[in-house]
Amino acid sequence: MRLYDPFDLMRPSLEIAEIFTEAQVVIGLRLAGFAGLWPMAQTEAEEMLAEKLQAAHCASQAALRAVMVGAGASDIAMAALAPLRQRTRANAQRLAQAVAEL
Repeated sequence: MRLYDPFDLMRPSLEIAEIFTEAQVVIGLRLAGFAGLWPMAQTEAEEMLAEKLQAAHCASQAALRAVMVGAGASDIAMAALAPLRQRTRANAQRLAQAVAEL
């Protein structure tokens, strides 16, 4: 049986911090776009809501898969965070690129 140490949760904690940082960038860019500071797709608001449901679904599936193979708590958390991080990173890059193209 493997013993847990305090550093097991460091990796998921850092991943959460990166997700929060990227999410703040996305929120700021979207709010500025909705305010009319640069052009945004008409469907951005709809896509924003739909992607949250899809990301939550993917995260829960990934966590369930990790539980079913007997992964540890840290690995389960990382599995659940991976789809969320992928979405926030992609959105931040896409929106920042759209602003840079102006």
